[in-house]
Amino acid sequence: MNRVSLTKFSSVYFIGIGGIGMSALARYFMSLGKSVGGYDKTSSELTETLRSEGAWVHYEDDVQEIPKDFMEVENSLIVVTPAVPKSMKELIYFQSNGFQVMKRAEVLGLITRFSKGLCVAGTHGKTTTSSILAHILNESTWKCNAFLGGIATNFNSNIVLSSSSEWTVIEADEFDRSFLQLSPHSSIITAADPDHLDIYGSKEQFLEGFRQYAMKSDMNGFSVQKEGLSLPSLSKVITYALRSETADYSMHNLRWLNGFLFGDVRGRRINMPNVQLGIPGLHNAENALACIALLTELGMHEAELRTGLSSFLGVKRRFEYHIRTEKLVYLDDYAHHPMEIKSLVSSLRMLYPNKTLIGIFQPHLFSRTRDFAEGFAAELSLLDELILMPIYPAREEPIHGITSDWLLQKVKLNNKSLKSPSEVILHFKEQKNGVVVTIGAGDIDRIVQPLKEILQSNISV
Repeated sequence: MNRVSLTKFSSVYFIGIGGIGMSALARYFMSLGKSVGGYDKTSSELTETLRSEGAWVHYEDDVQEIPKDFMEVENSLIVVTPAVPKSMKELIYFQSNGFQVMKRAEVLGLITRFSKGLCVAGTHGKTTTSSILAHILNESTWKCNAFLGGIATNFNSNIVLSSSSEWTVIEADEFDRSFLQLSPHSSIITAADPDHLDIYGSKEQFLEGFRQYAMKSDMNGFSVQKEGLSLPSLSKVITYALRSETADYSMHNLRWLNGFLFGDVRGRRINMPNVQLGIPGLHNAENALACIALLTELGMHEAELRTGLSSFLGVKRRFEYHIRTEKLVYLDDYAHHPMEIKSLVSSLRMLYPNKTLIGIFQPHLFSRTRDFAEGFAAELSLLDELILMPIYPAREEPIHGITSDWLLQKVKLNNKSLKSPSEVILHFKEQKNGVVVTIGAGDIDRIVQPLKEILQSNISV
């Protein structure tokens, strides 16, 4: 399938349209004037936003409900997320009746073949890094298109569109080996800590997926990698790391000045003292450094880099502040892997060394909880208080013996408990001090607003 055949479709139907990545593609096709519709299991803020923008969305797995616009074989493209079960009626119908059915990653792969794709991969940090990259480009004379895995605050969207730019930023998802469908001009690889072992089967197979991905960058591009990954690539490998004397790009002397994080960047092609970063966190400094390395190698000037970095406002659910007072702080973060929790907790300790740190964590997937239980327990034990919620199953069936209570027993912390979402809210009815953080990738975001309201009411009296 080539670019011409992609343009022939007048209608695009998404199975799983409410997903963060799928909704970005839906918006892309709407910007091209296509009829866009789709199915999702439940209504959400994203699906309602898509409907307000002109997409047709429904929530019943029923082919009879689908409008005629999407039922013409020659004119309709069907895009499916790998999270959808193969037994789904709509999917079976489209597959059985000659429709062009493609995974989201395949469609993104086509887009990267016909533009200069800047793809960001990694077990952690890829959403924030791709959002920083897209923001810097969008603020510069270069501009870009971008498909992001989160809602970037600067855009209030998961997509950036430009009719003139040759650059396309894409978050390269390792789940289901989706990133192997892409054709990057250049890549950033932030981490390759094993994950998704239910898909890959073993840590070695997971790493092999990243090795294959690293080989996909164009020979004329760059493979920007966190120092230590050592993934071979056809393109030139550029390394980065905080406080490193051996990486090609490093950031030193990280410090807080007037509420902002600053660092001094040293690189192969650039020296940038006093770089102001728009968002806090050591991991975010590292993500910004990766973007500096890539864009410097591609030829962007220092002034444009500084402008984009200082004005970046972050990504929803990534170190996102909801309350920020002298006595009480509340923020929300998407961390769902032990290494992500480690980065989150260490950054909060750096920011608030004298405050009590209370974490509310919802484990994501039974298999991930099982595979990384010791790592979760070790990092959660570094909190002052832990409240654990039941495991969010997502696409999985329960695994015997793998529960939040089982995980809680492994945590070496006296002040720990297991609570339902409603019990979590009640737990904080008198909290007026400290740092409270909600952590997880499931539906823990549903308690963010009610928790914010009760905490605000506490400090307003």
